[in-house]
Amino acid sequence: MSTPPPLPAPGTRPTPTDRLFACLAGAVAGFAALGVAELAAAAVRPEAGPVTAVGGAVIDLTPAPVKEWAIRTFGESDKTVLQIGIVLVLAVVALLLGRWELGRRGAGAAGMLVFGAVGATAAVSRPGASAADALPSLIGAAAGAALLYRLVSLVLAAPGAPAAARRRFLLVAGGTAVGAAVAVVIGRALGATRSRDAEASRAAVRLPRPEDPAPPRPRGVQLAVPGVGPFITPNNDFYRVDTALVVPKVDATRWRLRVQGLGVAKELTFTFDDLLARPVVERDLTLNCVSNEVGGPYIGTARWTGVRLADLLREAGVRPPSRGGPADQLVARSVDGMTIGTPVADVMDGRDALLAFGMNGEPLPFEHGFPVRMLVPGLYGYVSACKWIEEIELTTFDAYDAYWARNGWAAKAPVKTQSRIDTPRGASRLRAGTVAVAGVAWAQRRGIVRVEVRVDDGPWQQAELAASDGPDTWRQWYLRWSATPGDHTLAVRATDGSGVTQTARRVGTMPDGATGRHEIRVTVE
Repeated sequence: MSTPPPLPAPGTRPTPTDRLFACLAGAVAGFAALGVAELAAAAVRPEAGPVTAVGGAVIDLTPAPVKEWAIRTFGESDKTVLQIGIVLVLAVVALLLGRWELGRRGAGAAGMLVFGAVGATAAVSRPGASAADALPSLIGAAAGAALLYRLVSLVLAAPGAPAAARRRFLLVAGGTAVGAAVAVVIGRALGATRSRDAEASRAAVRLPRPEDPAPPRPRGVQLAVPGVGPFITPNNDFYRVDTALVVPKVDATRWRLRVQGLGVAKELTFTFDDLLARPVVERDLTLNCVSNEVGGPYIGTARWTGVRLADLLREAGVRPPSRGGPADQLVARSVDGMTIGTPVADVMDGRDALLAFGMNGEPLPFEHGFPVRMLVPGLYGYVSACKWIEEIELTTFDAYDAYWARNGWAAKAPVKTQSRIDTPRGASRLRAGTVAVAGVAWAQRRGIVRVEVRVDDGPWQQAELAASDGPDTWRQWYLRWSATPGDHTLAVRATDGSGVTQTARRVGTMPDGATGRHEIRVTVE
């Protein structure tokens, strides 16, 4: 057995090639640390992985305006971008740790252990975490630190045999990189295995026939105008905005919903089968995100199937504030730790507030909250639409700030009257003649009674409205425009059922939803 050559004498200055190989050692050790951590996380839970844990902590600590910028800039890919960013930062840190290890033996390895401790701290601080969640980051960091020390030792091998030492280094580094990649693949495969019970439970769900079905949609709710989307948004196209880096996959057979808190005369716990056995309600409801800018895409309409939330609360003895109930806030808690605060009065005023388990005729997709999510018409999602719900606590707004309220958003947020031009698209080049200008408008709980379009500085022209499916869904509209050559600005405004016309005052999404009129510019040739 050959022994490694002795290290260079103290004071020997590393060459530029040594520094390059040391940085490579740091990168390989960092990749190996992540691979080992991913494999360990498969034995604990996917959320315990360092990238996921640190990403969740970053989301929680990021100021609200920065989160808004990320949503505007990256849309539903914001979480992917965050994860890629974390990996890139870790890669840069690993390179620097390799260089540091070259200059001061043991320092880089110690730095990698420190980063492991950061990941472990982030993991155990996540909602629903246990001490075991720290293990993936710690085990990965220990493996990475040991490997970094070994690889840099090869870089510092005897000056008399640099070629042989570097060949040995490349063999070890290459083998480690391959092993780390295999660990990542195995870890992901094991994580997928852990989710199979949840997938099987969803596949086994047969939605019950609703005792209170949705009223038939009137003829004409859908316009036959190219460029206007479907009245009912397909599940695959329905927007998703949340903070979950890993979509929770919950086994419906093990799921429980607890109702407790202030003014609850009798704490209740429901299983998924308990909800399926209750009187089932079916409704068409439009849901929109408070992060939706004027003219934005974060809105959709679906046919939801579930049970009335107010009925469950009454069984628990809850009374609304108008009837002397002490609680004015309902806090819904998700399995991923998210908290959503909703006015009790809005849940119990007769609107179709649901605990939904079906979406467009099928069990909820995992991305949209399977097995159960909450929906309260007329409120933005961040104060009404808790996904993966597992607990309902009755409390007060004075006593508790839910997640978004702690991050600078308004505690109460009724949906504002808005409208959007879907066709033509902004910056389009059109032919002169009759052009269909069309889109959607919404004002949940109030409905839309009028939509008007203005061309440049001309008068407001009343658009034709599609049939209404009720006040809790959006409404399509269109206008036949006699387009003349030149550059033109098209603007739209809606009037809701209470007689209020949407304001022209442009305000951003914080703290309780955007206002302003959607405008586009087109060129007619």
